[in-house]
Amino acid sequence: MDAPGNAHEFTVSELSSALKRSIEEQFGSVRLRGEVSGWKVPASGHAYFALKDDAALIDAVMWKGQRARLNFRPEDGMEVVATGRLTTYPGRSKYQIVVESLELAGEGALLAMIERRKAMLAAEGLFAPERKRPIPWLPELIGVVTSPTGAVIRDILHRLGDRFPRDVLVWPVKVQGDGAAEEVAAAIRGFNAMARRPDVLIVARGGGSIEDLMAFNEEIVVRAAAASEIPLISAVGHETDTTLIDFASDHRAPTPTAAAELAVPVRTELVAGVSSFAARLDRCIAKAAEGRAERLHLWAARLPTPAAILGMKTQRLDDVGERLPRALRAALQQWQGRYAQAAEPLRAAMRGRIADARHDLAQPAARLRPTLLSGLARRASERAAAAARLLESLSPLAILSRGYAVVTRPDGSLVKSAGEARREVRLGLRFGDSPEPVDVAVGGKPRKSARESDAPLQAKLL
Repeated sequence: MDAPGNAHEFTVSELSSALKRSIEEQFGSVRLRGEVSGWKVPASGHAYFALKDDAALIDAVMWKGQRARLNFRPEDGMEVVATGRLTTYPGRSKYQIVVESLELAGEGALLAMIERRKAMLAAEGLFAPERKRPIPWLPELIGVVTSPTGAVIRDILHRLGDRFPRDVLVWPVKVQGDGAAEEVAAAIRGFNAMARRPDVLIVARGGGSIEDLMAFNEEIVVRAAAASEIPLISAVGHETDTTLIDFASDHRAPTPTAAAELAVPVRTELVAGVSSFAARLDRCIAKAAEGRAERLHLWAARLPTPAAILGMKTQRLDDVGERLPRALRAALQQWQGRYAQAAEPLRAAMRGRIADARHDLAQPAARLRPTLLSGLARRASERAAAAARLLESLSPLAILSRGYAVVTRPDGSLVKSAGEARREVRLGLRFGDSPEPVDVAVGGKPRKSARESDAPLQAKLL
């Protein structure tokens, strides 16, 4: 319905729809050049931001599907060219551009952004030379972060096989596009978290445009490389390509093939070097042995012969052997002299005592006291009588006088048991009243005694 004054009357919804149709019909597809501002990606995956220049600003939205096809990560301040269609958002009464594709406005803008990021990370010390670590001389296990389907991994494996075959563990990742930076950073952290960690890491990608290599300029990748405890070799792009991971890594290789060459030595060269060292060692040992042999001969020539060493000692021994008897005789004479000197006073004293004893013996026996002599005689007689009694008690003849007899063999040896007596034919019995034994026959005819003749033996009774 027309309002007074020819004004058109609409509801809010009708006007919003009319404006929407008018804008979309008039600006079906547009390209906008501007600077990214307020980039954010909520949980839905859609990107919301604004494009601005010095004088104006327009809101923009990029649906999740289109954002996934980006080969770089938009950031605030980045100059881009957005292709899309203008529309309105009735809920807030504003217009916006629905971005279908987004590209950098030029390499200059992208390089400026990279330079700003590089300066920021360098200020934190992530690129400091003292952080760089040497690559292990001969690693046992090599970790590779790259795409599993590209030519890069084949070049690396082929080069390793030619130079020095080693165990290789590949962590497959995307090397460009949305999510590539996150996967590369996660792979670096994953290798560092393994129980058996590789000895060296290679992060590799083939050549491409600056947009294609943008994932390796991302802050998340640079920080993961700088924090790696495993020595890291970056091999991204061709020799002329440079990314920020090259500054954070421990070593940069111009190509993936060069990274493999940097990781391991050449086995054939090592074998040749070891052979050369072995030959040099053999020559050195032979030369040292020859020199020592010469010195040994010189030292041996300077040493005296055994005859010369022993000759002086032998001569001295002969000299001592000749002087020893003379010395012994001289010593004997000296000791004899000393003995004579010491014995002379003793002889004089003994001669005096002997003379005194002879003088005493020469005195008349009457001078001796009779009582003393009688006492001495009595005591001597008593001692003799006691000894006779003891001898009589110990005599075997005293035992025989009490009715015992001694049994002997014909040869005079004693018979000490009944068994010995049974084995004899003739025995002798000695009694206390007769010094001669009485012959007795045992179990047969009596044997002849030593005193009997060859005449027939006569039996005797006990």
